[in-house]
Amino acid sequence: MTNDISKESAKKLLDHWIEHNEGHSKSFRDRAIQVKAISEVAAQDICDAADLMDRCTEMLKKAVRDL
Repeated sequence: MTNDISKESAKKLLDHWIEHNEGHSKSFRDRAIQVKAISEVAAQDICDAADLMDRCTEMLKKAVRDL
């Protein structure tokens, strides 16, 4: 792996990760609703995972601003 990356390439990569994370976060929350019928505890765990994904996404957005 090379250490050379342009600002534009870094931004594209970060934007991709942000979009990817946002999709996962939404999917987690949608599935948590379904899982709740089986286990409220597991559903809450999935929602907590979505919250953590959102925190990661916010850090990636900060990275974009810091470029």
